[in-house]
Amino acid sequence: MSLVFAGVCSHAPGITGRAHLADPALRDPFHAAFRAMGDELRATKPDALVLVGAEHFGNFFMNNMPAYAIGMGAEYSGPIEDSAWIGIAKTRIPGNPDLSQRLITEVLQTVDVSFAEEWLLDHGLIVPLNFLTPNYDLNIIPVNINCQGPPLTPLHRAWAFGEALRRAADSVPERIAIIATGGISHWPATPDSGKINVEWDREFMARWARNDREALLAYSDADIYRDAGQGGFEIRTFISLAAAARGAGAIRHFQPIPIFSVTCTLGVMEVI
Repeated sequence: MSLVFAGVCSHAPGITGRAHLADPALRDPFHAAFRAMGDELRATKPDALVLVGAEHFGNFFMNNMPAYAIGMGAEYSGPIEDSAWIGIAKTRIPGNPDLSQRLITEVLQTVDVSFAEEWLLDHGLIVPLNFLTPNYDLNIIPVNINCQGPPLTPLHRAWAFGEALRRAADSVPERIAIIATGGISHWPATPDSGKINVEWDREFMARWARNDREALLAYSDADIYRDAGQGGFEIRTFISLAAAARGAGAIRHFQPIPIFSVTCTLGVMEVI
C-alpha cells in the first residue's frame, strides 16, 4: 500500500493570526502538538501530502461550485488572506501535476471530481502547512470538499470520496500522506461567531476515533447546523479521512481555545 500517514487537524485562522492574544497555557501545548504531528508525518517519508480541506470561496464560488475538486498544479501560493492578519508570510509550495493526474484518474472511476491547475491556498490549508511542513518543501495536492454553498454533498458521498482517495493512493508507487482539515463546531461570520459546542465536538471525535461509519453518517445537515453551526459542515473532510484510513483514530489534542473560536483538535488514524 502507498498510504503511509492519515490525520486530521483544525484550521481556524486565529490559530496563527490571533496567537498573540491566546492564553499561553492553552496555545503553547496546542502549537507544540501541531508541530509534533508534523514530525510524525514527515517521519513516514511521504512523497506527497494530500490536504483535504474546505476552502472558503477563495477559488470556487456559487457560479461554479464543484462538490469535489483536486489540485493539479505545479505549485500553489498562499495565504490568499493578508499576511499581517493571518500571521503567515506569503509563499509558494510545490505540487506534482503528474501524480495529481494519476490520482484524479483513479478517483474518477467511482466519484466525479473536478480539477484545477491554479489554486490559491487560504487559511484552511496554509495554517496546517505552517505547522506540519514549516519549510514548505513537501509536494502537496490540495483537495476541496464543498462545505460552504448548499446543496452540500451527502455525508455518505463524502465517505465514498474518501474510499476513492484511498484506492487512488494505493494505485501509485509514491508514498502518500493524507491530512483532513476542518472545524469542528464553529459559527464564523455570524452573531454567534466565537461560540464552541465542546460536547458536540467531543462526541463527534469519539465517533471518528472509533471509525464508526454508521455513527459518523447519522448526522443530518439540519442537526449539524443547529448544534455545530455552518462551520460544522466541515466534518465531511474528517469523514473522508476515516474512510480512507480504515483504522482506529488516536486523538492527539482536544482543547477549546476561545480566542481561536474552535475546539483545537489533532488526530492520527491507523492505516489498514
